[in-house]
Amino acid sequence: MTQIIVAALYHFAKLPNYEELQVPLLAACEAAGTKGTLLLATEGINGTIAGSREGIDAVLAHIRSIPGLEATEHKESFAKEMPFLRMKVRLKNEIVTMGVPGTDPSNIVGTYVDPEDWNDLIAQDDVILIDTRNDYEVQIGTFKGAVNPKTTTFREFPEWFEKFQRTHNKPKVAMFCTGGIRCEKSTALAKDMGFEEVFHLKGGILKYLENVPEEKSTWEGECFVFDQRVSVKHGLELGSYDQCFACRRPITRADIDKPEFTKGVSCHQCYDEYSPEKKAAFEERQKQIELAKKRGKSHVGQDLTAERVAARLAAEEARLKSIAGKESAGE
Repeated sequence: MTQIIVAALYHFAKLPNYEELQVPLLAACEAAGTKGTLLLATEGINGTIAGSREGIDAVLAHIRSIPGLEATEHKESFAKEMPFLRMKVRLKNEIVTMGVPGTDPSNIVGTYVDPEDWNDLIAQDDVILIDTRNDYEVQIGTFKGAVNPKTTTFREFPEWFEKFQRTHNKPKVAMFCTGGIRCEKSTALAKDMGFEEVFHLKGGILKYLENVPEEKSTWEGECFVFDQRVSVKHGLELGSYDQCFACRRPITRADIDKPEFTKGVSCHQCYDEYSPEKKAAFEERQKQIELAKKRGKSHVGQDLTAERVAARLAAEEARLKSIAGKESAGE
């Protein structure tokens, strides 16, 4: 069986004509047979793709041929099945959205720390360790002793950090995230706010789990990843978590047995978050997915992000309310 390579990459660089890169990059990906998502912005590139060894190498060669992206690094892991359903190249305002204008990792960033040296750094008494990921990611695994900002999106991190630093009394700040990209911006933010000793786990949690033996690790739990693998463990082995297709949060086997769980519709974490109209739409979508599977096809709805699904369902809910309003008015 051919092994599927999963390549995660990002690189901050000034790409003033990034829109012009979209079509050639998508063509290169499709020619190579890769699937996944790549984001382009004036500040660089970010994304994860999966495919054959030859396909991944071809796409990486194309990316590194782009002026400014020659030094793009990537991290690899492996999957038994293709973790993505299609290939997308999207244009964005930021390759990782923090929403603080002027924060530029190309100009200033924290000090990179190799995974092999990370344990020694965070064991120091004058270091505060901060997990820059969102709360649902932190819940299934983090470094021992790390501060959890309890954010729901990365946009909330700057406000949290501004409040946190008022009571912060340790001179050194160490930050980490899944693959390293969020820390590029969070450490740049910390430096902009006047912190001098700011450190950044190079390659993120994924590189740490790949390079540091489990018996020497200070990582507890599993690491959430943004594809159909859901989570990985030490050695980047496949984790034990499943995922709620409605809210995209990780769930355990025990969570699936809870009364709030309906496949593709809700779990105990999002059961009260959606209107009856949205749940009905989710249920219909799940029926279409199951029918598509029986026919041996991929249903387009499977590849929608939670944000896009929510937006589409909100529009449908508004449409239904409008119809109901007209009916009650006798129109």
